[in-house]
Amino acid sequence: MTAWTPLSVAMLAVLLALTSSGAALFATIAPRVLRSVALPLFGVAGACALVAGVWALASASAPVAAELPFGLPWLPWHVRLDALAGFFLGIIGVVSLAVGIYGSAYVRSFESGSGSLAMLGGFTGVFLAAMLLVVLADDAFLFMVAWELMSLSSYFLVAFHHEHAANRRAAFLYLLMAHVGGLAILLGFGVLASFGDGFTFEQMRTAATSPLWTSLAFVLAFFGFGMKAGLVPVHVWLPEAHPVAPSHVSALMSGVMLKVAVYGFIRFVFDLIGNLEWQWGVVLLGIGSLSALFGALAAMMESDLKRLLAYSSVENVGIIFLALGLSMIFFGTGHLVLGCLGLVAALYHALNHALFKSLLFLSAGAIHHSSHQQDLDQMGGLLRRMPWTGGFFLIGCLSISALPPFNGFVSEWLIFQTALQAWELEGGILRSLLPIATSMLALTGALVAATFVKVYGVAFLGRARSRQSRRARPVPRAMRAGQALLAGTCLLVGIFPFVALEGITRITAQIVDVRLPETTQQGWLWLIPLLPETASYSALWVACLLLLVGVATAAIVQPSTVRRVKRRDPWDCGFAPPTPRMQYSATAFAQPLRRVFGVIFRIDEHVDDGATEQAHYRLSIVDRAWAAVYLPIAGLVDSASRRILVLQSGNVRAYLGWTLATLILLLWIVS
Repeated sequence: MTAWTPLSVAMLAVLLALTSSGAALFATIAPRVLRSVALPLFGVAGACALVAGVWALASASAPVAAELPFGLPWLPWHVRLDALAGFFLGIIGVVSLAVGIYGSAYVRSFESGSGSLAMLGGFTGVFLAAMLLVVLADDAFLFMVAWELMSLSSYFLVAFHHEHAANRRAAFLYLLMAHVGGLAILLGFGVLASFGDGFTFEQMRTAATSPLWTSLAFVLAFFGFGMKAGLVPVHVWLPEAHPVAPSHVSALMSGVMLKVAVYGFIRFVFDLIGNLEWQWGVVLLGIGSLSALFGALAAMMESDLKRLLAYSSVENVGIIFLALGLSMIFFGTGHLVLGCLGLVAALYHALNHALFKSLLFLSAGAIHHSSHQQDLDQMGGLLRRMPWTGGFFLIGCLSISALPPFNGFVSEWLIFQTALQAWELEGGILRSLLPIATSMLALTGALVAATFVKVYGVAFLGRARSRQSRRARPVPRAMRAGQALLAGTCLLVGIFPFVALEGITRITAQIVDVRLPETTQQGWLWLIPLLPETASYSALWVACLLLLVGVATAAIVQPSTVRRVKRRDPWDCGFAPPTPRMQYSATAFAQPLRRVFGVIFRIDEHVDDGATEQAHYRLSIVDRAWAAVYLPIAGLVDSASRRILVLQSGNVRAYLGWTLATLILLLWIVS
């Protein structure tokens, strides 16, 4: 009997994901198959991926590789599971497990709709299988096949509500930019394969490339993977595509798919190329800082909850690439331990973002499921009607705002600790760039905290602003269980960071052959990234202190000691009593920042008095990247498509002639 290995468990996860996809096809006949069979299988596939990832990280043995009987005759598919792949398998697994639990109740509302349940469940399973295969791929051919399958399956999920023209446009835009990015990645692999005499990753690692060709491969990979990750300025597809997909799919796309793009970049640059240049780090530092700041500003000005969360993903991906830029700068200048710390911080933030952003998207789906609202200005008072979702959403807000003892604080604290070591660098330019990036990161953190104060205060506190919000009710238990899984993980990863860091340091030991000093050198209660004299942090002590303050406050302010008072309406100076319309809205909350940073966007703001007694306030905020990046690409594709139409003559003989000419050309190239 063959012994189980982490790789075999990972391949079982792929098989279960495909089985989930196949089972969903029967939802056309029996709609309940999707929630009772397909999505539970999806969750089991996520659990297997989580087990395989944790097993690979915990194992001290060498990476496990295998060859699959698929692919081309001269190029079979190669799979490999090392610590880096195991880490991202774990990220995919924990989110997929939560989505499988959550979705089994969430999709019930789609059974009476016009959308195809078979398409929804089928492409969701294929989407998961493709992401798993991207992480496991050990050759460029399988990587690109899985990458394109991931893009195509998610395209159909974005277009699930295709009856709306805006959703169809968002899906087309996503597919267009996904293929542009995929083409850049393919060309980057081609550069390494031409010097390595093969398409396997092992051959590419040994490729002897010149600095010019290596830099070209880096640029192509950065453009391709950065587009998929949502870096500025190739980010506009993200706030268009993610909000229109079903919420459990949005959690997968924002929480997991963006991390698969981060994985691809790390695999390509840190593992396959290997020789890191500090100039590349400067590019990543600049683009990452701009993405983080722009994403935070755009999220602050947004009133649509899911679009706001999508822009927040742009911000967090920018933070990840900022940390990767710091890592490259330190590696390129010979400071290996500091470079390792930057890489660890980037990986840790990738894990944290997957957890809290998936939690927030699932909570946004619960809000929409119960109140049928996505506009923050139409919400309010939801905490009384949805207390469990309100509690889970609060944990997500605290985590994404990087407040201790939640997980977001640890990774951003590690990034700051890396950036504050700028004095170790010799060049004056680099020494000045790092403090600038650090200040931009600090400003980003403040904007994020303000954004989620706005979100939580407007959505959950105060009074309901619409009839739908007043009628909101708690969501089913399965949806709450999915949120609870991610909320609990956010808290555990934040309080016990050394557990995750122990696995991450094994990644750096494998791909860059550098390990951090013992992070728990003063006991497992304390996290020490470099030296005790430099910085230390104890999340457990912070949690205990906050718990102690809460218990003391509850003991002091007891119901029996509170003097009973009669409640009366306050004197209102003769004005009308307050109504929900008099509350602070999400739009008003962001008005001061909109005045300061409005030049970055194209803003159309006016009050329409009209002939009625009630004035209407109109606000339109448009991303300038639309006109600068996306419209030229869309115009080029449209022009090329119109020119290709001349080939559609309707004549069979003409089609056969084109086929013959193509065949002759291919035979000439091959021979």
